[in-house]
Parts: sequence; C-alpha cells; structure tokens
Amino acid sequence: MSVKSDIEIAREARMKPIAEVGAKIGVPADALLNYGPYKAKVAFDFINSAQKNRDGKLILVTAVTPTPAGEGKTTTTVGLSDGLNRIGRKAMSCLREPSLGPCFGVKGGAAGGGYAQVVPMEDINLHFTGDFHAITSAHNLLSALLDNHIYWGNQLGLDARRITWRRVMDMNDRALRSIVNSLGGTANGFPREDGFDITVASEVMAILCLAMDLKDLERRLGNIVVGYTRERKPVLARDLKGDGAMTVLLKDALMPNLVQTLENNPVFIHGGPFANIAHGCNSVLATKTALKLCDYVVTEAGFGADLGAEKFFDIKCRKAGLTPSAAVIVATVRALKMHGGVAKDDLKNENAAAVAKGCDNLKRHLENVRKFGVPPVVAINRFITDTDKEIAEVMKAAESAGTKAFVCTHWSDGSKGIEALARHVVDVTDSGGAKFKPLYADDLPLWDKVKTIATEIYRASEIVADTSVRNQFKDLQAAGYGHLPVCMAKTQYSFSTDPSLRGAPTDHVVPIREVRLAAGAEFIVAITGEIMTMPGLPKVPSANVIRLNEKGQIEGLF
Repeated sequence: MSVKSDIEIAREARMKPIAEVGAKIGVPADALLNYGPYKAKVAFDFINSAQKNRDGKLILVTAVTPTPAGEGKTTTTVGLSDGLNRIGRKAMSCLREPSLGPCFGVKGGAAGGGYAQVVPMEDINLHFTGDFHAITSAHNLLSALLDNHIYWGNQLGLDARRITWRRVMDMNDRALRSIVNSLGGTANGFPREDGFDITVASEVMAILCLAMDLKDLERRLGNIVVGYTRERKPVLARDLKGDGAMTVLLKDALMPNLVQTLENNPVFIHGGPFANIAHGCNSVLATKTALKLCDYVVTEAGFGADLGAEKFFDIKCRKAGLTPSAAVIVATVRALKMHGGVAKDDLKNENAAAVAKGCDNLKRHLENVRKFGVPPVVAINRFITDTDKEIAEVMKAAESAGTKAFVCTHWSDGSKGIEALARHVVDVTDSGGAKFKPLYADDLPLWDKVKTIATEIYRASEIVADTSVRNQFKDLQAAGYGHLPVCMAKTQYSFSTDPSLRGAPTDHVVPIREVRLAAGAEFIVAITGEIMTMPGLPKVPSANVIRLNEKGQIEGLF
C-alpha cells in the first residue's frame, strides 16, 4: 500500500466553513473578516470583549536539537490539540505563519503533516492573508522614509555610517546581504552601505508578535532606532514620522488568523519570527486571545528548546505575563540516532546504542526546561522504521530524567494516535505543578544575561567578543536598555555555535559577533558564530520542483 503524501492528504480534507470552526470557540460569524470560505481574521472588538473570560492552560511544544532527519514539532502541536479535543477538552493550537524563504528553499511547507495538518495548506504556505507582505511593506516604508529624509537635507543629522535599519524581503537571497544603495547620480540620493534581512528577522515582525493592541503597536514602531547622529544620539522611527503610516499598513495584519485542522478544530496562525535569528513564537495577541476562548491552548516555539523554548519563556512569557503549565519535547528515534553519531543514510538500520547515546541531547533539553519551573513530557513522534528496541531506549532515557515519554502516531492516525499523551498533558497541567520563572532577572546586566543563557542553556564555558562588541553592550546598558531581555541568534543545529557539533556538547565557547538593539520589540539581539539574518538558497532549492499540474493544483510544496 502506497503512503499518501501530505499534500494528497490535505487535498482530501473535508473543511468546514470558517464560521462553523469559529463557533466552536465562541467566535460569532460577524466577528470574522473572511478571506474566502476557510480562513478569516478575528476582529478587535470581539477580542476586546473576550478579555473578561478566565484564562485556559498554556502548553508549549518544543523539541530536541533539530537534524536533517526532521522532528515534526508543528505536526505534534496540531496533533496534540486534536487529541485534546478528542478526549472532550475545549482546545486549540497557536502556530506561526510559514515564510516563503524556506518554502522555496530547503524546508518546504510548514503546516504540519500527515493526518495532523492545518488547512487550507497551500494558502497558509504561500500568501495566506497577506500578513508578511504587510510587514515587509511597513519595514521598507521606514527604509524609504529614512533615505528620503537624508536626500532632502537630513535635518535630524543622521550619520550615514551609523544607520542600523536594513531592508527586508521574504525570500532567501544571499546576494542582498550587503549592498550599496542610491547609486546612479545625485537624483538618486547619497550612496551608502546597506543590506537586506529576511522578513522574519525584521524588528517589525517581532513588534507585531509582541504588541498587545494597535496603540501598543504604534508605540513600539515609534521606538524603533534607525540609526545615530555623529554625536551618537539615536534617531527613532517616530522622529521620521513613520510610525503612523506603518501602523496603518499593519492594522489588519495584527488581527489573528483563524483556520482549522484536518479534524476541523480551530487554529490561530499568526506571525512568524524564526527562532534562530529572532524570538521564534507566534503572536502574543493570538495566544492571549486563544487562552480566553479555550481551556487548553497548545503553542509551539521554533527549533530546539535551547532556542525556541528559551525565547518563549524569557521573552514572550516575560513580556506578555504568560504562565505556561507544561512543555512537550518532541523527539524522534531518527534524530536521536543522528545525535548519537549515525549518518543520515544509515538511519534505516536499527541502532539502539546510538539512540541511547543521542538521548543525552534529549535529557539536556529536559533539564533546561525544568530550569524555568515548567514540567516537561516527551512525545516520541514515531516513524515506520523505528524499532521497539530503539523506542525502549527513549522511554528509558525519559524515565531516568524523571518524566514520561509517549509514543505518538498522529502523523498516520490523527488524534487517535496521540490520545495517551493528551490525557497525560491534562493531568500535568491540572495538577498545578508548574512554577514558571524566567532564567534571569530583568536587572541583570546585558552581558551577564547572554552569559547566563550560554552557560546555563548551551552549557558553554564562556562567551567572548571583540572590544567593539563589548563596548556596544556597555553603551546599550548606559543608554537605559539594560532591563531588556536578550534574543540569541544562534545555529539551530547544535547547543554550540558549530552546527556540526551534535549531541550534548559542553565547555565550548560562544563568540558574540554583533549586537543589535530592537528598541521597539524591546529586546537585544546577540548574533553568534556564523549565523546569517538573510539565508541563502541551497544548491537544489525546493522552488525547482514546485509547479502547477495539469489540473491547476500545486505540486512540490510538500
């Protein structure tokens, strides 16, 4: 029997009108701004009226350190919310929107997989409701206003050598990492060095995902620092009078997007910062709204727990006042074998010893999650090549770390395949055992915050930086930004900054290459190692096989 692909399964979905999906969580049809029959935005008036409701329980889904073998974190997030609904709980999930860059690059789509998907899958993975286009436009409007201000006399005295605001686009394009703009003569402005980041790394993306409402959004946008004068005085987006127009471009984008799973359960998909170069969580507004509408909300944080979960706890939960009740760490036998030293081509062969060795990575993540006072549980996302001996090693490792592991088959069986995990998660959350706390205090100096993350979460021996970077930390501290949390930009493939170093390395050194102030998002970005904020395409990008077939259907996206 042939196995159906994700896209084939998605095409067979029996979607319900989005109004019926919204009704499950008490959203009336007149509070939905429909984008066709199966997707809609939830209006602010309804969101505001729901604030009187009590909060449900928040469950984070994170994962072991990712490998090319794949872990299925989004699939598990979707499956778990379906599983909770299956056992009679009122639940929904909150996910990030996929970026076009990875869709056409190396990753493909990002709407779950198998029978634990969100639909309409093609829409979600492509233009969806236009949020990313709005973010890109708002960001680049500020870029245009900045260069226009310089062209017309530069009354604010911006120093072209100290402009920090780059441009963005939602595509992987390494050729745009470093450019020179305004070439071609005096009519085109004053040439200067510039560059592009991918939209998901934009501070506007981070702001959208952390803003509580339109007023907060405009305040944060106004606080963006675009550069400095010769006297090193910061120049803000508000000084360029860009905050109002940027808010106008983002007014619809701030509303959460409602879609459904294959089992017709509600999902908010909203915002999409990457976890290796940004804070890796869906929007605060979507999460907080979901908590007012459901008893259980399942959300994910990008990549492994050292990145996504740490930022979810230290940035999103800290700034939004969220108190998670449990964390699910997704692991696969395949990934753990790679952490145990097995090459990707050999993953089909049974190797329980390599699984046992690779479980050091899993246990490290379990230890780290507990540092935030959140009880963890392990979801083993089972593949057909997994053997009972290999599964037993993961179960044993979880037990030795003081938690439970559950074999989950939601990819092939939908909610039925994750029911046991769902019941356990309910028990954990309802027990009230979580005592959430961030890893570091607000008043800890910025340099020490970075060092705390590196030593406590990555298990590094120290952090290092050039004198110029150390001086940046001192300057930011002196300028009044020392209370902000830190967003680490680091490779997702290792606890270290070396992507080839798998498992659970210790005593490595974390080099801080660059520091960026995100004054509107209200965090500091510390860029480590060789991490890039504008990815490139692989030798054979996914775009090469994405096309329309003779029926007008999209092929190759999954």
